[in-house]
Amino acid sequence: MQPITATETKERAPVQSPATLSSVGTALSKDGTWIAFDRIGNGSPVILVDGALCCRSMGPSAPLAKLLAPRFTVFTYDRRGRGESSDTAPYAVEREVEDLEAVLYEAGGTAFVWGSSSGAVIALEAAKRLPGIKKLAFYEAPFIVDDSRATTQEDWTRIDEAIASGRRSDAVKFFMRMVGVPGIVLTVMQWLPVWTKLKAVAHTLPHDGALVQDYEKGRPLPPAQWAAVTVPALVMAGAKSSTWMRQGNLALANVLPHAKYRALDGQTHALKPHVHAPILAEFFKS
Repeated sequence: MQPITATETKERAPVQSPATLSSVGTALSKDGTWIAFDRIGNGSPVILVDGALCCRSMGPSAPLAKLLAPRFTVFTYDRRGRGESSDTAPYAVEREVEDLEAVLYEAGGTAFVWGSSSGAVIALEAAKRLPGIKKLAFYEAPFIVDDSRATTQEDWTRIDEAIASGRRSDAVKFFMRMVGVPGIVLTVMQWLPVWTKLKAVAHTLPHDGALVQDYEKGRPLPPAQWAAVTVPALVMAGAKSSTWMRQGNLALANVLPHAKYRALDGQTHALKPHVHAPILAEFFKS
């Protein structure tokens, strides 16, 4: 190899750090739906799965991906019907698993997977079916396992009816109230630019309802339902989150064959990427 002179160095394009290597692509799901994704970083693949109303341009996954990128190749994607991904009717939970499988293929067939809220349900369902998932981490899967909270069946019905009649703003309001957003905060949000973004993906809220309603019946989680999730799993909840959320995730950790439960000090359902990044890095690298 010839030595590089000062002149040659100036003429060459700067080398991009592995931590900032990034690309954008689309993956084809089994039913013909195109799933848009971002890839950033360098290292073992990690796929992040968003919860309700989130996509690549809005929510915690993009900043979390940047924090993980120095050690991992991180994939974020728009769930079907959101952002730049297409959609194909009729909806079924299995289609979301197939979407994740398509991104997993783009990652090389194996990856660690992290999911938040309803995205945690997708990650769990995928782990039962896809052998390429090597480790599983998630934050606050919305499971109601006792009477510490009433079920949300009526709330999801109102959301479905609002979407069916084209009232996207109402659907977002119903959802925000259901998850405990204070009234004054909700009022202010409607005057901010983010409200337009929320309404743009509001039609996918029934997808999240379909994902979580089976786990919102206030019943114990049947161990047999999760026996197939044999990969190491990290189950997390915020120490300041509602009792029902902490109880549900602790119960889930107890029925998963190889899971650990961790309550994050000072945290609520509002996910903070800078808190999660070092925890996930430690778990995925261990």
